[in-house]
Amino acid sequence: MTRLSELGESHVLERILSHNRSGSQVIIGPGDDAAVTAVDGNLVSTADMLVENEDFTRAWLDWGRLGIKAAAQNLSDVCVMGARPHGLLVSLAVPNSTEIEDLEALFAGIVAEAARAGEELGCEIPIIGGDLSSSGLIVIAITALGTVGDHGAITRSGAQPGDSIYLAGTIGRAAAGLDLLFSGVEADAELDSHAGIDSDAEIDSDAGIDTGDRQLSADLKELISTQLAPQPDYAAVQQMGPASAMIDVSDGLSTDLGRVAAASGVHARIDRASLQELIDPLLPAARYLVGSDTSAASAEEAANAASTGEAASAAAEAEALALKWVLNGGEDHGFVASSAQFDTAPVGWRRIGEMRVGSEVSLDGAQVPTSGFSHFGK
Repeated sequence: MTRLSELGESHVLERILSHNRSGSQVIIGPGDDAAVTAVDGNLVSTADMLVENEDFTRAWLDWGRLGIKAAAQNLSDVCVMGARPHGLLVSLAVPNSTEIEDLEALFAGIVAEAARAGEELGCEIPIIGGDLSSSGLIVIAITALGTVGDHGAITRSGAQPGDSIYLAGTIGRAAAGLDLLFSGVEADAELDSHAGIDSDAEIDSDAGIDTGDRQLSADLKELISTQLAPQPDYAAVQQMGPASAMIDVSDGLSTDLGRVAAASGVHARIDRASLQELIDPLLPAARYLVGSDTSAASAEEAANAASTGEAASAAAEAEALALKWVLNGGEDHGFVASSAQFDTAPVGWRRIGEMRVGSEVSLDGAQVPTSGFSHFGK
């Protein structure tokens, strides 16, 4: 293993940029004072950061997955505006003691997620530039660029009463994974094959997910994987077409749908029954965290346990926790859209409610507080 301080900036850049893929629209790429690209349409720009101890900790740090997450949270913001991603500007600040192999794994993750998004959307998404600096903490800042044609960008402010509310992808899974990590479950660093990282990338695979007395089941591992390396359904945005409003669910359904409602001046009513298919896969994790995991019990044992008041209470607590994850958990990077143009939900989408006259967000008519993530606690 070689530390960055042993290589110097030029050699570090040479190593990490070797993972990049060139794009046909890139006229001048990394290596000059600025990049030059050919843009077709109006430019769409977004920026997002991942900051150590705010957005992740070294306790479950996996550089490859961190790269996937950094790219995903930016690419999803471009796509949800109805734009086609054009390229990424990647700026990093890391300690001098960081090993070059870790930084290469980070870039491999960014490139892999950009390639996955490009494959789903039918475009090339290269890294076209950025910056590198030293810091006591790890900071990853990505600017994603995209282009939108004559149809214009999709914003948060166009929802109308009578529009159906649709969801693509998942919500709640990353929040469940985060709670599992905070409970002391160790992160499994072995990436799933669908993540698309080059097998030559240096990714640690020694750490297993372990509860201290037995291996966690596969469904719990998948929830942690969603937190560490989310997989947005980019292609679903194209299936939706020109929605009246759309948003990336990064801070929680209650918060982000509330932003659409506020910007559009409407009331977003969610149907509780439509969320059950999202809640059910989270129940094993919820039961584990509330101490009522009966996944290994026989059907008869589970039925007997459910007959007791204590088990019923624990089951209700688990259901409430899973619902909380779905309503308030972000970082799956699902997409929410409003539209009045469909009789049935488009491919990749599910109907979860309706826009009405009024304001705020409600669940079966009961107001839902906006309790999603906020950096400054408000």
